[in-house]
Amino acid sequence: MKSYRQELWFEIKGRRGLVNITPEVQQAVAASGVQEGLVLVNAMHITASVFINDDESGLHNDFEVWLEKLAPEKPYSQYKHNGSEDNADAHLKRTIMGREVVVAITAGKLDFGPWEQIFYGEFDGNRRKRVLIKVIGE
Repeated sequence: MKSYRQELWFEIKGRRGLVNITPEVQQAVAASGVQEGLVLVNAMHITASVFINDDESGLHNDFEVWLEKLAPEKPYSQYKHNGSEDNADAHLKRTIMGREVVVAITAGKLDFGPWEQIFYGEFDGNRRKRVLIKVIGE
């Protein structure tokens, strides 16, 4: 069995943002040489997320609006976590959107359903964060 590890680094300008990382994940799969297996992609920070969905701007806006209703950023005083920090909402948003995804690899390609893409979601930006890509298989 082969194993391959790669990191992606991000520094999102602003508090929140979404980045389609599907091409980078597919490049890591190609670099791994794995033809049949699995790829794990996970955010290595507790205020960021990796998830699968459609790459459609209206949907991305809907995520922003929905998440802000569920865990509004302000007022900061509504959260007990916000003593020395102001990012409790980012922790909650990450929990909702998830930490990682696992995708099957078939014939050396990501084996997706229709419209599926992998996204990095940032909920407390303006600093450097990373995503781990781990490929295993034959």
